[in-house]
Amino acid sequence: MSADPILVEIVEGTLASVEREVETAIARTARSPMIRDAHDFRAGIHDRRLRKLTGRSYSALVQPIVRDFPIETMRPGDVFFHNDVYLSEGGIGHLPDLCVTVPVFHDGDVVAFVQAFGHHDDIGGAVPGSMPSHARSAFEEGLMVPPIRLWDQGVPNEAALRIMTRNSRMPDSLAGDLDAECSACLMGARRLADLFGRYGRAAVEDCFDAIIDKTTRTFRRELLAKIPDGTYVWEDYAEHDGVDPPRLHAQRITLTADASAEVPLVIDFTGTSPQAKGPINHAGDYADGVFLKKWLAPVLRNLADTPERAAELDVNEGVVPLIEMRFPDKGTLLTPVFPAPTNARTFVILRLLGVLAGVLAKATGGRMPADQETIRYTGVYGEDDRGPYLMREVLGGGSGGRHYADGEDTIHIVPDSRNIPAEFAEARWPFVVERLGLAVDSGGPGRFRGGLGYDKHIRMLRDARYMSIADRSILSCWGVNGGRAGRPFRVDIDGEEMDGLVDDHPVRAGQVIRIRTTGGGGWGDPFDRDPERVAADVRDGKVSPEGARDDYGVVLADGAVDRAATEALRAELRAARGPAPFFDRGPGFPRLSGGRPHADVDLPGGHTA
Repeated sequence: MSADPILVEIVEGTLASVEREVETAIARTARSPMIRDAHDFRAGIHDRRLRKLTGRSYSALVQPIVRDFPIETMRPGDVFFHNDVYLSEGGIGHLPDLCVTVPVFHDGDVVAFVQAFGHHDDIGGAVPGSMPSHARSAFEEGLMVPPIRLWDQGVPNEAALRIMTRNSRMPDSLAGDLDAECSACLMGARRLADLFGRYGRAAVEDCFDAIIDKTTRTFRRELLAKIPDGTYVWEDYAEHDGVDPPRLHAQRITLTADASAEVPLVIDFTGTSPQAKGPINHAGDYADGVFLKKWLAPVLRNLADTPERAAELDVNEGVVPLIEMRFPDKGTLLTPVFPAPTNARTFVILRLLGVLAGVLAKATGGRMPADQETIRYTGVYGEDDRGPYLMREVLGGGSGGRHYADGEDTIHIVPDSRNIPAEFAEARWPFVVERLGLAVDSGGPGRFRGGLGYDKHIRMLRDARYMSIADRSILSCWGVNGGRAGRPFRVDIDGEEMDGLVDDHPVRAGQVIRIRTTGGGGWGDPFDRDPERVAADVRDGKVSPEGARDDYGVVLADGAVDRAATEALRAELRAARGPAPFFDRGPGFPRLSGGRPHADVDLPGGHTA
């Protein structure tokens, strides 16, 4: 039976509205700054067949709940909870991500699920924040909770809540956040139940099928058709794991495109490095990689005809039939063996977004953005007059230049997340934010410049401890199609440079922590950039006069472009530099070793990485 197209629009709009309402309720009632202020959480709606229906953002999976609690055993008012990475079917990446799932009922049957998961302040483990950068085992990272029934027909499991809060250094925040998420998901379940009550189960489920089928058809027709049939290879690297000395930890994708095949895209991760001793592993090889399919699919939207069209395309379960995942045997960065640590798995799962973009850039002659920022966590912890505190912030960085526009400055890869407002931070914690601005020259030079990262200075008012989970502190975000790499992540404390992975570096009262986040890679030859745009960047404080000259070959006199001198300098620099590589990894790349040789990765024009 085909769905009524008008009802499909109503149902699709209702799903998006309910998802937004759940997230708004969480944001307004949660306790921790990471959830309430930084918005590092997500909601999702799934149907009875466990398919993700909403497409605004990624979410966790319902598979582990149904695996351990069959649908026929669920009752109205039940709330399920889990954060166990290895028992999440790939939907949870590290232990601070706590996941709440609520079934939706109609006429006594489960018809859908509302889910929320987010990054919480502390769930125990070796260091405040539950992200020990030098962990060698999952047992050091915090409390692991397999799927449990946290509420039973409306009655909270007080024993389980007491165990979780007892293991947290921030028990009040944890309890408040969980209460907010459970209540918001229960509210969302009531809204969806109303939808089924209004239109009937058969009609609504027909609409679910239509929503998912539309995504499948759209991605196949508008996006995958633009990838020439063939096989393409690209790899990128995490640069350290917190335990071993810095080295190349490779993540490789071999992409095979065949528009006539039933499954037109095959993503093969063979060649990915062995699992790391430290916490950069990601358990992605579960449930046929269904989480990673939905995680990576948004990259394909860059192939849309226009940016406006790309923004219209949802990523729901409809992308799953279009992609086949092939994983290497157990024991790699993407197929770790329990209890391999995973708290810094962002070094792998976020890098994969860039690896897919890179392999698609090769396939399409550069019609993809250059490399972009990834998440990094910085923060301080200590004690003030109110007792122990933890300030941890997810600071964004610059996105890559695109074939039609510059990259965006200071974006946050988690949708709707943000930096913590300086006014709130200074009122809550014992420090002063002396600067919060753009990191000049951090964006990779290019015909279209990479976006800029943050430049943030924090002066401590009391002794504390600095912490960081950050990659791209040695390597840079690569440029594409002749664009140059961006600047890497940097932190110094009164001139002493920090590593990217730090658990407890002492900071004295009066010292200043200077944080400079990554800039995105550039797109296209920087000597092809309009000199007037370079001059405008200098006036706006995004590029220094020295950067204008050295990176773009633009000579300025009293702020204006000296055309004759610019043409001469660009000719001189072009001759000295030679042909621009298709990919530019930046000066940090040759400093690392230990990964497999990368010259076997075929790049356009015969260039190596």
